[in-house]
Amino acid sequence: MLNRVLPFALAHPRVIIALLGALAALGFPPFHLWPLSIVALGGAAILIRFAPTMRSALFRGWLFGLTHFTVTNLWIATAFTHQNEMPAAIGWAAVPLLSVYLALYPALAFMSAYRVARGRSMLVYALALGGAWIIAEYLRATLFTGYAWGPFSLALLGPFDRPGLAALLPFTGTYALSGLAVVLAVVLSDFALRREWVRVGLASILLVAGMYWPAGKGEEGTVDYTLVQPSLDQETLNDPRQYEPGFLTLAALSARPDTQTDPRLVLWPEGVLPDYLREGYPERYYAATTAGRDPRYARRRIARVIGDNSLLLTGTIDLEIEGDRAVAAYNVVTVIDDQGEIVDGYRKAHLVPYGEYLPLRSWLEPLGLSRLVAGSIDFLPGPGPQTIDLGRYGRAGVQICYEIIFSGQVVDRADRPDYIVNPSIDGWFGPTGPPQHFAQARMRAIEEGLPVLRSTTTGISGVVDARGVVRQHIGMGKQARVEGKIPPAGSPTLFAIIGNWLALVWAFALLAASLVVKRRRAV
Repeated sequence: MLNRVLPFALAHPRVIIALLGALAALGFPPFHLWPLSIVALGGAAILIRFAPTMRSALFRGWLFGLTHFTVTNLWIATAFTHQNEMPAAIGWAAVPLLSVYLALYPALAFMSAYRVARGRSMLVYALALGGAWIIAEYLRATLFTGYAWGPFSLALLGPFDRPGLAALLPFTGTYALSGLAVVLAVVLSDFALRREWVRVGLASILLVAGMYWPAGKGEEGTVDYTLVQPSLDQETLNDPRQYEPGFLTLAALSARPDTQTDPRLVLWPEGVLPDYLREGYPERYYAATTAGRDPRYARRRIARVIGDNSLLLTGTIDLEIEGDRAVAAYNVVTVIDDQGEIVDGYRKAHLVPYGEYLPLRSWLEPLGLSRLVAGSIDFLPGPGPQTIDLGRYGRAGVQICYEIIFSGQVVDRADRPDYIVNPSIDGWFGPTGPPQHFAQARMRAIEEGLPVLRSTTTGISGVVDARGVVRQHIGMGKQARVEGKIPPAGSPTLFAIIGNWLALVWAFALLAASLVVKRRRAV
């Protein structure tokens, strides 16, 4: 078969590379075809290695990235179906347009490896590509506000009951694990090209064993939780007629028997409360959205819902008022006790461009472009990762929605929490976005050695322990709650201590190794 496929691929490299880029995305949730990601990237890397010029290598790498990111990010197009001010067709154009930019990062990685390995062995190429890939993913996650969605290492995350090869994340970080996966993919493809089937077989056996190695039984914690998924879609959340029915749904799912009096943490998603809970705003704002037109009344009825000895963390909106009008807003998690008092909060720091704010608003708004989330004011960022001391309920780190995807940016390293709370609205993102989002939350749990409690509007919600094992979850589109005890934190991992400096150490180690091998084989 290889004798037939290889000549065709070499004769039509661009077509094949574009196809392989799309296939590589199928290793990510919800498809979980992880061997396909390894094979597809390895095959594309070989074809790029055989490019006649460095410019050709750059273009072939860009083609791989273009199709790969287009398939990975198809969920973005669904968001436009919930926006009345812009046609849904724009969403299907936005995804490949975004991918045109995102594809530059793997393109530069492929070109760099091609340059380093010119005329040298495939091992030199594999090591150089792994190091360059780490740097490229890191830059993609940080430049121009960053877009970290879909690291290649996502394909190495195991099923819900075991971490897979993502168990290495405490020692590598997300971006370095991507680089090591790239090295593996190229080496395996080289073995296959050389027909070294024994090596291919042994490596494949080790890969499968690593992906499906049992995690064992996890430890139990001490703090009770009730995590709620109300299954309220975007149309419901945006409809004022559904505000009260939505609250009644939350209330029913959050109720506890009178006989249960132990301290309990209650978790509601982002975006489910239209009420403005803080005082001091002009009255007209409360009249439009807040129960009883009074924030104190709204908080007291929340307290009655959660009951004695309960503490609620819920997504809400705070306003920035100048004079008698709102000039900006904050996407926040508000902490409310059983007396209806606000005891603490967290402001989202990593905002979504075009979702929570419109870049260059003065230019783009007159052109008919607006945010995906309707509104004439933008959200402002908070200060960054923070740990909230909740007393007997533990120490909580909070990451709202999209923030959880940014490796190395989710925890205050000077004030380590006991767990991470990740409320989210995932009803925007169709069938593929939420599984990928949940998977990336699992990767943060493994990296940091911290459990993650994730409450979403429509799923996937769940509780992930510090090993990345899903203790409980609620599937997409289901209205339910889960209860239990928050899993304990693990010891600080190497990544938790060093952060993404660890990934960069791996990058330079691989690049250095490629140069050493290159020099020795030149002698």
